[in-house]
Amino acid sequence: MSDDYKDKSDDYWREQLTPEQYAVCRQKGTERPFTGIYNKEDRPGQYFCVCCGKLLFDATTKFDAGCGWPSFYQAAVKENITETRDLSHGMIRTEITCSGCGSHLGHVFDDGPAPTGLRYCLNSVSLDFEPDNS
Repeated sequence: MSDDYKDKSDDYWREQLTPEQYAVCRQKGTERPFTGIYNKEDRPGQYFCVCCGKLLFDATTKFDAGCGWPSFYQAAVKENITETRDLSHGMIRTEITCSGCGSHLGHVFDDGPAPTGLRYCLNSVSLDFEPDNS
């Protein structure tokens, strides 16, 4: 990746993203449950960071957690996800961000299915989806 996305200004991100994407990705917001375009997406393909294009998740690890957000049990490339303890809103959670640009993606929980037992709970607006064309 040639650009250093972590050094981009707020003005840069406001120009590149929709208002909802900016609120979620750059200000750690959350889209309303059951409203995201990828919540019910079931085609094969890959999910990328909407801000910098890093590969984040593969559709083969997506599952319906019933929580209202796209959920995955494993990252496609673990190094592309950064985990940070999140104590906001009176809860103890683990926030996940893109390691390439620092974009807020969602949270990871330990109540997912086998084989990992993890549930990566993502905001659709933080993702780009590329379906497999094979």
